[in-house]
Amino acid sequence: MRRSPISAVRRPEEKLTVDELCEELRISRSTFYDWRQKGRAPRCVKLPNGSLRVRRSDLENWLSDCEAAA
Repeated sequence: MRRSPISAVRRPEEKLTVDELCEELRISRSTFYDWRQKGRAPRCVKLPNGSLRVRRSDLENWLSDCEAAA
């Protein structure tokens, strides 16, 4: 069952998949990877199997930085 970003309980230690991040930000995967290539994406954790995760706290900090820059 997919959780709605609005109703999700936000825990700082929570780690989001790329799909969850894209769904929450309402962006495509290609946009995320473009941002990542340009150094503009939130900080990611690369797991041993090669998949990426984004800590909830890193996403919140990244969003705050984006807001401050606007």
